[in-house]
Amino acid sequence: MRGVRKCSRTGCGRAAVATLTYVYSDSTAVVGPLATSAEPHSYDLCEHHALRLTAPRGWEVVRYEGEFPSEPSADDLTALAEAVREAGRAEPPSEAVGQVGAIAGTGRRGHLRVLPDPSGS
Repeated sequence: MRGVRKCSRTGCGRAAVATLTYVYSDSTAVVGPLATSAEPHSYDLCEHHALRLTAPRGWEVVRYEGEFPSEPSADDLTALAEAVREAGRAEPPSEAVGQVGAIAGTGRRGHLRVLPDPSGS
């Protein structure tokens, strides 16, 4: 039987439903379904904190869209891994430009979306 992982935010005792991973080389924060195991360079978040996460100016947030599942599925993990790989590419492939939303940076890819920088820069 697996123990319930708790939110990494200080003072929060809620059960974790999402995992936050930073891609420093691309200034991207990825919030996706809870990883199958705790990793030292990622953070488990409850739904409250996962939905309200903001990133520093100039960073993008790739966030799981929809309700967080109680158990991670292979499809969710595959989509999250693909989003992190795409964020690491220097230029998006030509077929992904329409999917990722080159205009205003608010495109969708499956159930993940890229959020625009609120400062507009």
